[in-house]
Amino acid sequence: MSTEIRSDAQPTPSEAGGGGRLLAVSDLHISHQENRDLVEKLQPTHPDDWLLVAGDVAELTTSIEWALGLLAERFARVVWAPGNHELWTHPEDPVQLRGAARYDHLVELCRALGVVTPEDPYPIWQGAGGPVRIAPLFLLYDYSFRAPGTTTKEESLAAAYESGIVCADERMLHPDPFPDLDSWCRERVRLTEQRLAACDPDVPLVLVNHYPLVRHPTEVLWYPEFAQWCGTELTADWHRRFNTAAMIYGHLHIPRKTSYDGVPFEEVSLGYPREWRKRGLPDPLLREVLPQAVRS
Repeated sequence: MSTEIRSDAQPTPSEAGGGGRLLAVSDLHISHQENRDLVEKLQPTHPDDWLLVAGDVAELTTSIEWALGLLAERFARVVWAPGNHELWTHPEDPVQLRGAARYDHLVELCRALGVVTPEDPYPIWQGAGGPVRIAPLFLLYDYSFRAPGTTTKEESLAAAYESGIVCADERMLHPDPFPDLDSWCRERVRLTEQRLAACDPDVPLVLVNHYPLVRHPTEVLWYPEFAQWCGTELTADWHRRFNTAAMIYGHLHIPRKTSYDGVPFEEVSLGYPREWRKRGLPDPLLREVLPQAVRS
């Protein structure tokens, strides 16, 4: 029960390069008015700029449509990977679909706006630092980033509940028609792994996922119990197995750049106003994906 993935597309004229930049952001959380005001001000620096959005735009379908529609009007291309908040079945949302049906609805919403989703052809960026293939991913998590001192999912969840650090997904994100999120995650990993393996290995990938593909970035979390809602061990070697130029993610609200096995990982979150007011806005808010060193 998932949207059919379309075959890889040929580059369009907007992919022919020029002076544009490949930019990324995540965790816009526009249900907060201060964040919505920031999104209203976002502008490309060049007509050929692309924007990668690594999830958590908003919870309500109306807000998601507003934000992605605005960005799609301004940027030459917008690529979206879903976060957990988009997948919530929020009691105030007029669309009360759950699980895979909600995801499919969001895919069709994005397609109507001209926004690339994980179910669409992976576009090729031919601008500065390219060519690279942009691969938005939808993978979820399977509780395998266990809480310290635990060995099973049940123990890990119990530790989280005992500490009071429990993700709202436990109430708002439903796995239908799968029996649990673990099963949905494994199916998404299987489908995505097959698709990445079929890509031309001579064209490097920019992997865009809401969650990091490896556990290491979660080691700086103030509350380590939260890591179980932050990814899956099933993707721990993907940045090595596949020809990866960069890995873009969000979710942690800890914007920073790290490197694993020589592959740059960049967390591109805006986060909640209470967080960025304390530390300051990410500068720049829209991060350039490909390092200057590889730009032509």
